[in-house]
Amino acid sequence: GVPSELNRLLAEGEIDVSPSSSFEYARNWQDYVLLPGQSISSAGPVMSVLLFAPGSLEALEGCEIALTGESATSVNLLKILLAQSGLRRVRYRVPEEPIESLIAAGKPALLIGDRALRAAGRSGPSCRIYDLGELWYRYTGLPFVFALWILRREAATSKRAEVRELLEQLGASRQRAFASLAALAAQAPERSWMGEERLIAYWRCMSYDLGERHLAGLRLFFDLAYRHGLVSQSVPLNFFA
Repeated sequence: GVPSELNRLLAEGEIDVSPSSSFEYARNWQDYVLLPGQSISSAGPVMSVLLFAPGSLEALEGCEIALTGESATSVNLLKILLAQSGLRRVRYRVPEEPIESLIAAGKPALLIGDRALRAAGRSGPSCRIYDLGELWYRYTGLPFVFALWILRREAATSKRAEVRELLEQLGASRQRAFASLAALAAQAPERSWMGEERLIAYWRCMSYDLGERHLAGLRLFFDLAYRHGLVSQSVPLNFFA
């Protein structure tokens, strides 16, 4: 599912564990622990979290930006990046009309995932595209953690054996995938519109680790979210032991 749907299912206890928005953890951290060593991150461009704008970032002051309703993390990352750049009068809304039509009309907008990748391929020369992973890395020098494997606390207690097995499976899955990216790309449905080489490049630009630099970037993101009033309290990182 899209991040917002996974966030909802996780928050309501419909699922025990999910690769969900890092901002969902920040919002409801009392209910969760994190699986160690696992994330969906980037150290530089991420290619699929994109701000489309008719001009420079500075020209967005006083403008309205259309937001995807699919990702809490990307939306709040954008708000932090613009606020840290000194833009204090930007307005945000989730529109009823398709964001792609607003981009075509020259309006600033944020898209994620396949929709962002497709829109980037269709954008004309008058549209500027800002990669939020790249902007974060340029600002901080640290990876940005878009998603974490988030586990509900009650499942961490009642299903410890299953969670340990899941961790082993995730590690094995990553090793198997990166040993055969070309074979995976040849079977992936996205190859029909991305092409296999671009698809492999997209997979390789992502990081699936959660090391010390990832954690430093994550803590900074949570600190800035608290500073700008996007979360109500500071956010500790609690892990499944």
